[in-house]
Amino acid sequence: MTDLKETAVVTGAARGIGRGIVERLAQDGYRVVALDQLESVHEVAATLRSSGADVTSEVVDIRDRDAIAAIMDRFAPLDVIVNNAAITSTHRFEDLTEDHFRSNFEINTVGTFVVSQEGARRMKNGGRIVNIASRSFAGAPHMAHYIASKTAVVGLTRAMAIDLSPRDIRVNAVAPGVVDTDMLHYMTPEQQNLMLGLQLLGRIGQPEDIARAVAFLASRDNRYITGQVLIVDGGRSLGQGQLPPEDSPYA
Repeated sequence: MTDLKETAVVTGAARGIGRGIVERLAQDGYRVVALDQLESVHEVAATLRSSGADVTSEVVDIRDRDAIAAIMDRFAPLDVIVNNAAITSTHRFEDLTEDHFRSNFEINTVGTFVVSQEGARRMKNGGRIVNIASRSFAGAPHMAHYIASKTAVVGLTRAMAIDLSPRDIRVNAVAPGVVDTDMLHYMTPEQQNLMLGLQLLGRIGQPEDIARAVAFLASRDNRYITGQVLIVDGGRSLGQGQLPPEDSPYA
């Protein structure tokens, strides 16, 4: 628990990883401002308030700078910003359109920039910003538009860490691997089984796995980490699948 309540803004908070982050930060004692385009973000906040958490919800498009600024003004000064809002889809490279690229960059990259900039203007010195990138910045099939936008988030994270360092604002990114969210459910059962076979720890990640990493980087315990990308993918990035059972002749 934080010994003095701090204010954290979380985007893309209505479901999946974003909801998990809101739940964890609320549990850790933050006053959480949950933002999403979906009306269901109000249900998330109401559920948490019923258990005593301090959570407020707002429906907003993160690309709407004026609306974001107005929300930030209401809750300033800020201590933590978590940029989680994102979209994705899968397309063969030959089938990608400019609209696919533009929509991914507008939300995943420009939206992160807008929220971060407006938030930083209202953030206390010593604040923390955590951007949700993706392990796919290292490469993945049929996601060139998404990968490009999330790779840009990694670069933005590093640039922000440099520019905001005079105010002791630490900026980091968490890069999730495959997580059990709505995005995973777009895959066929065969695709899901293939992904499971690539997980070194033998399971698909859960939103709370990502939330734990975010909670540390967002906490005041993080005093000396900035400009970094923490890959949270159950070992997938090591390039190995599951090891054979111990009783297997291949073990």
